[in-house]
Amino acid sequence: MRIAIPVTDGRLSAHFGHCEQFAIIDVDRGSKNILSHELVEPPPHEPGVLPKWLAGLHVELIIAGGMGQRAQQLFAQNNIDVVVGAPDNETQELVSQYLAGQLQSGQNICDH
Repeated sequence: MRIAIPVTDGRLSAHFGHCEQFAIIDVDRGSKNILSHELVEPPPHEPGVLPKWLAGLHVELIIAGGMGQRAQQLFAQNNIDVVVGAPDNETQELVSQYLAGQLQSGQNICDH
């Protein structure tokens, strides 16, 4: 499974479309181990670009702090699941919590 997390200053970015980088993390669903972790620069922010770009990277899940409803719909159309309202933590901690079924998601802070 491949997970993407928007990152700013090494931690989860509060606003998905305006992050500095994306952490792309490969995990083994069976063993629930992190296999690889890399940071990649996103293309310039424009509506509809990130869903296609992340789908092209074979991302299956996004863990985000905030994301607008339209963006969530576009990711769903690209067969990418989205978890919003994740806490401001380090990426590997978020993935470990998700895999253990312990990721606490709160309010989606993005309203557009």
